[in-house]
This record gives sequence, structure tokens and C-alpha cells, in this order.
Amino acid sequence: MTNDTRSEHDLLGNRDVPADAYYGVHTLRAVENFPITGIPISIYPELISALAAIKQAAALSNMELGLLDKIRGDAINAACEEIRAGRLHDQFVVDVIQGGAGTSTNMNANEVIANRALEILGHGKGDYGHLHPNEQVNMSQSTNDVYPTALKIATYHGVFHLIDAMAVLRKGFERKADEFKDVLKMGRTQLQDAVPMTLGQEFSTYGVMIGEDEDRLREAALLICEINMGATAIGTGIASHPDYARLVCKHLVAITGMPLVTAVNLIEATQDCGAFVQLSGVLKRVAVKISKICNDLRLLSSGPRAGLNEINLPAVQAGSSIMPGKVNPVIPEVVNQVAFEVIGNDLTVTFAAEAGQLQLNAFEPIIAHSLFKSVSHLREACLTLEKRCVSGITANRERLRAYVENSIGLVTALNPYIGYANATAVAVEAHETGRSVYDLVLEKGLLPAATLAAILHPDVLTKPQSMLIRE
Repeated sequence: MTNDTRSEHDLLGNRDVPADAYYGVHTLRAVENFPITGIPISIYPELISALAAIKQAAALSNMELGLLDKIRGDAINAACEEIRAGRLHDQFVVDVIQGGAGTSTNMNANEVIANRALEILGHGKGDYGHLHPNEQVNMSQSTNDVYPTALKIATYHGVFHLIDAMAVLRKGFERKADEFKDVLKMGRTQLQDAVPMTLGQEFSTYGVMIGEDEDRLREAALLICEINMGATAIGTGIASHPDYARLVCKHLVAITGMPLVTAVNLIEATQDCGAFVQLSGVLKRVAVKISKICNDLRLLSSGPRAGLNEINLPAVQAGSSIMPGKVNPVIPEVVNQVAFEVIGNDLTVTFAAEAGQLQLNAFEPIIAHSLFKSVSHLREACLTLEKRCVSGITANRERLRAYVENSIGLVTALNPYIGYANATAVAVEAHETGRSVYDLVLEKGLLPAATLAAILHPDVLTKPQSMLIRE
């Protein structure tokens, strides 16, 4: 051992570990074995905090059961508190994609906590005779209950951060719905003129779509509150005290504030990833809806001269390196791309959950990475869409009104007043001549101007009404 390294031993032999590293030999080998993404697990601080919470709850439970002495238990507890407060996250260095069902992540946590606890006790890093990563920090645990529980705790908190961001976006659309409540426009089905509506109704729909999925996410979050702590290796609870599962859940609830419950059947809970599949499916649902909304925003703002040009998206950057003055809908475009990613992540989660074999799913690391990406990227996408786009949208009111008056679809609203035959004749002539339905109805004397104007009022055109009496 030199001044720059310390020697640590595992079942494969001795290795030199950087002297100032809080991780140990197991983590070192994992870093060497899995140079996959170059992204360390520390990119997900909620996962690191969840791991520390679990180790803290385990230490408190083992102390309560008389299995862990107070001196070492208190040191582990203190180290975990520091990590939960944000310290030493840079020491969680294993790759987010790894073999071993998350063992490398669990050992990374065990080693960092052990070495910090050793410092607290006045010993040097790697002096495991006084406090050991496996013997004390991992007491009564297995990767197979620690890792999925950490994933659930981290994802739960992430989901509620996402729900908060969705609420910001929903309220943004609701404000626009109120601003545009009197702006008449043509609704479209299959990209063809349908019947009139208000721009406010169009934007209120987006708010409702998002609000529905806030509720669906809350429901899915409850499913990941069932944990398998106490399962140890496969769910039989081997190497743990009969009261451990109950106690560790109690302490985890107190530490995390989550409504955690211990699974009824720990063998089932250790191998089944159904809750992750359910959550991923809801995240995909969110992505699909938000992407559809962004498609609409891009279409409604297309132009400005040769498109629909019904709304204006705020200009946030120059749109072209060759076309002067061009401005593109870059914010909806980036949100679309996040949605595509989330949809792909859902497929990854599905395959990984299906690929589990017998008493364990070895592919939870890619489930974790996929879920964390989906949750965090969707959150940022919602906040970006509201701040950089929705809040600044304006309506081209005159153009919207002109579309209504010129649309052949207007005859549907006039049909109760002028009759189906007259409405059909007006529609055909308008289509053949390019003239507006509005002008043809007046010219043919089918309705007086005052009645036509009353019919074209947003309150009449956009909701069920008794027929107006002709003047």
C-alpha cells in the first residue's frame, strides 16, 4: 500500500483502492466491469438518498433487535444522515447500467457508509475490522430487497415532483383557456373543417388531459409503496430476525414519510416487477398526451403566412442558419422528443420486467435508469413547455373569425335554421366558388344579418342551445 492507495480484499483477491475514496474494492471492480454509459448512479440523488434511508432503517432495526451494538449503529446512522443531506454523493460511482441485479449499487452504498462511519468512530478508511460493509452496514439485508425498495422510494418522490410540474403546465393551459374563452374558431376532425368552437375550449381540453394524468400518477405511486424489505435473498427472510421486516418498514416510514407497507408474500414481491410496469405505462400515457398537445400547438401556429396561423408561439430563438427571419416551434419540438424517449423507455421496462427468471429479476438496473429518465425528463419538459411556450401564446383573433365565416363547416351550425337542403346547396356553392357561407346565406336571404350575427356568437355556436327565433 502506498500513500495514494489502500489495499482491500474480496473473494477475487487484493486490489489497491484510492486512499481518499469512500468506496471500496467491490465498487472498484464494478466501475471496471461496467463502463457502459459513463453515467454514475449519483446522477440520481433521490436513489442515493433512498439507499441511505434503507441502510439507516436497517441499522435502527438491528439495534432495536440487539443484533447491532449502539456504537457502530450510531455511526452508521450518522453516516446515512449525512448522505441523505447530500454529502458524499460523488462517491457513488458505479454505472447506471450494470450486471448483477443491482449488487454493485448496494455494495457501493455499503462501502461508502462503512468508510464514513469508520471516520466518525476515529478509524481509517478500509479498517473493516472495526466496522464492515457486509457484516454491519448490510446486516439483515440482501441486494434483492434493498435495491427494489430503493428504486421504489426514489421513484415515488420523483413522481410527485413530476405531478407538481404537470400542475404548473395544467394551470398554464387553464389561464389561456380563460383568456381565449370568447375567441371563436373552427374545430377540425381528420384535419378537415368540422364545427365552430372557442379557442378557450381547445385550451381547456389540454388542461383536463393533463389533470387526468396527475390523478393516474397518484394511483400508480401507491402501487410502489409495497416493499419487500426483510425478504433478503429470495423472499424467505433467511439471515434476518423474525421481527426485522416489521421494524425496518416502520423505521422507513418514519424516515421517508411514505405510506410504505410490507408485501404479504415476500417471495412474490422479490421477483415481480409489475408495479414498475404499471408506473411506466402511466408515464407513457402522460408522454403520449403531452406530445399530442405539442403536435396541436405546432399545427395551430404553422405559417405564419402559408399555414393555419391561428396562434402565435413566443419566439425564443432564431430558427435557421440560412433563412433570415424564420422562427421555429422549438419548445414543442423538444417536448415531443422527450415523449418519444419516454415511450421507448416504457418498452425497455416491459422487456426487462418480462425477462426476470425464477426468484429474481436481474434487470432492475435498466428498469431504474429508464424510470428515472422518464420521470425527470418529463418533469423538466412540463416546466419548460409552460414557461417558454404556453405562457406566451397569443391568438390571431381576426384570422380565427375569418376561418369560421369562410368555412363550409359553418353550415352545420346553420342547418337547424335554414334546413338541410338549403344548407347542402350553400355548402356546394361555397366549395365550387370559394365564396364564404356567411356571404351566401345573406345573399340568398336565408337569414337576416342580425340573426346570422346572433348565431355566430360564441355562446350560441359552441354549446347546446334552444333555436334562436328569426328576426
